[in-house]
Amino acid sequence: MTVAPDRTPLERHFFDRPVLEVAPDLLGRVLVRHTPDGPIELRLTEVEAYAGPADPGSHAYRGRTERNAVMFGPPGHAYVYFTYGMWHCLNLVCGPEGSASGVLLRGGEIIRGEELARERRATARTAHELAKGPARLATALDVARDQNGSDVCAGADAPMEILAGTPVPATAVMNGPRTGVGGDGAHHPWRFWIEGDPTVSPYRPHTPRRRGSGAPSARLDSGPGDA
Repeated sequence: MTVAPDRTPLERHFFDRPVLEVAPDLLGRVLVRHTPDGPIELRLTEVEAYAGPADPGSHAYRGRTERNAVMFGPPGHAYVYFTYGMWHCLNLVCGPEGSASGVLLRGGEIIRGEELARERRATARTAHELAKGPARLATALDVARDQNGSDVCAGADAPMEILAGTPVPATAVMNGPRTGVGGDGAHHPWRFWIEGDPTVSPYRPHTPRRRGSGAPSARLDSGPGDA
């Protein structure tokens, strides 16, 4: 018999842990996006961990800026950034305040509000593609910079909240290098996903820019690999 996902909201102490504990534990949890048109719910299937100033792949690696300030704040808040001048990506801040750690939400399954997600992702060929990749995920959930700093532990009155869902057994969790991360952070095996799930995005290594080649192409399915 299939057990219905637990709809208990996750409390702040869930996020107030080391990022490498929080990231795999987010798999199977349910992100609820409260929109004016109704809720959209997403079961998380793929995430990446970023360890703040200690991590060359993180936006916080070079310290606090106006852009990344939310990462240095309390855990349990959303960090939303704009990339390639086209897409938004959604991260969840975790670890003690000041640690600037975060989890990039890379992929998931829309389990409620699919018709609302399709209005924003009309080019998706299948339901599995609606939130397959971080930019697709943010687009399907109607997440933009005005949700930056949102408290996901504030309940149903907030733009987003995280429900307990159905945690994934450790035997079903895979990990490997993060997508699109180069340099010293390229080989950290901090991407976590549910084995065999069709909503998990394909891995793509970092592609260095060649001098004079212009901006790199921006893919909606993969997105950037840094948080």
